[in-house]
Amino acid sequence: MLTFNGFPDGRMPLTQVPSQFFRDLLPAIDNLPELKVVLYLVWRIGLMEGEYRFLRLRDFVQDEKFMNGMGASPDEARLNLEIGLEQAVRQGIFLELKAPLASGDLASFFFLNAPKGRAALQAFQSGRWSPAPNLPLSTDHLVETSNVYRLYEEHVGPLTPLIADALREAEETYPYSWIEEAFRIAVENNKRNWRYIRAILERWQREGKDDKQDRRDSAEARRKYAEW
Repeated sequence: MLTFNGFPDGRMPLTQVPSQFFRDLLPAIDNLPELKVVLYLVWRIGLMEGEYRFLRLRDFVQDEKFMNGMGASPDEARLNLEIGLEQAVRQGIFLELKAPLASGDLASFFFLNAPKGRAALQAFQSGRWSPAPNLPLSTDHLVETSNVYRLYEEHVGPLTPLIADALREAEETYPYSWIEEAFRIAVENNKRNWRYIRAILERWQREGKDDKQDRRDSAEARRKYAEW
């Protein structure tokens, strides 16, 4: 049995969970495997980049630590995983898409029943997107270190709902490398606030961003932005 020693001091990465989950879904979930797979998927897709964020059965199975907590044996863990996924789909928490892989086998893709998940299903149904046949065998679009929320928490402070919305919009508007560099400039100039960071991004979008020039004379660039 695990003995938890408490969360460490200092800032930690946070996972965004909609308040509606605690208000409406948590009281309705009476199945422990379902609760575990729902929280796991919310955490994993929160670390992903890209327009369509999903997990497959194998993505759950390949996480050994997660599966160890799903049952006393591999067979029991696999059964509980399938029960949890089936229940989450039945209750409408997950959206399930079944699509063929390059091998011809059908695979299930699980999306959170949220705007992006629904958009992915619509894109598939209209023929604008398909996860097959060239889908990687593992979820290699999981980029834990490339997360705009993590950047904000580490360099600015705790997230608020309004800031989270602004960061999500920025993530969809600007290249991640721009966002990362704008945070770096803000930290170097001790301007740790989103308004300052957003101004940098908007200026780059409006006037263009010369990567070579920025590398050649980053000190001058930082002085320029420090005047805002």
